Amino acid sequence: MDWTAVTVTTTNEAVEAVSNLLMEQGASGVQIDDEKDYEQLEKTDWSQKGEILNVDEIPHVQSGAQVTAYFPATIYVPEIVPEIKRRVDELKTFGLAIAPAKVTTDKVDESNWATEWQKYYHPVQVTRFLTVVPSWEDYQPQNQDERIIKLDPGMAFGTGTHPTTKLSMQALEMVIHGGERLIDVGTGSGVLSITAKQLGAGEIRAYDLDEVAVDSAKKNLALNPVAADVSVAANNLLQGVTGEADIIVANILAEVIIPLIPQAWQLLPVHGYFVTSGIISEKVDQILDAQRKQGFKIRQTLKMGDWYGVIAQKPGDDE
Repeated sequence: MDWTAVTVTTTNEAVEAVSNLLMEQGASGVQIDDEKDYEQLEKTDWSQKGEILNVDEIPHVQSGAQVTAYFPATIYVPEIVPEIKRRVDELKTFGLAIAPAKVTTDKVDESNWATEWQKYYHPVQVTRFLTVVPSWEDYQPQNQDERIIKLDPGMAFGTGTHPTTKLSMQALEMVIHGGERLIDVGTGSGVLSITAKQLGAGEIRAYDLDEVAVDSAKKNLALNPVAADVSVAANNLLQGVTGEADIIVANILAEVIIPLIPQAWQLLPVHGYFVTSGIISEKVDQILDAQRKQGFKIRQTLKMGDWYGVIAQKPGDDE
């Protein structure tokens, strides 16, 4: 079957937002070609991992990023391209730099599409203990403490390479001690739910507004036996969700975090953690102020490039 590829040429900071809107338009998968990913590959000593990899031989963008979405023949792409262009341009109102924001289309054969993924994804060590590994890689832990997170990057965004995902994973490493009840809001690929399970979390509920993301998360969870009991469902943030959670994590746009703050407050017990990421530098003060106004105590802010993550906590009466 032939597919149509829609490519958005944009910036590193807009990658996850562009990926999200393309999936919402009906894409069956997205491929991310980001200069930052290759910086990570170049820093890796592949000889220590028993592999030989010349990053310069891998075709990749030299600056910024390209997000390519694949649409099946059942979707008439010329009809949705104007809407994609409009929504990409609209991201500027959220404070994201998107230029050049160029949208192009091309035909691609399914067999070629299947092999294209493997050019762009390799194991990524996010922290000392967490490594994200593409599903087709035969990668073995380098030490007894290393935890492997298997993903099929062809299913959805959130592969562990973007700063917002890395910040979320690092924050979870700080707040999970074992057995915590956790809610993953805007789960995307499911990477944070898998991360939480690998770190020892207990009951996990994962939600995403997009049914495509829900399906993708389920497939990725199935690649990781440790996450077999994670429940995934479509939902608009935490509307209608009941039952306390010790930790709520959300890697989403700052504008979406704002309405989530009071919802998270209601579901967290005293000393529960609210972990947020996806916050561009221009929006971090707004998020911090809104969380403090709600009553949260800011325990730590994490920064990577222009992106921030925040660890907040619901305080007790003595604070």
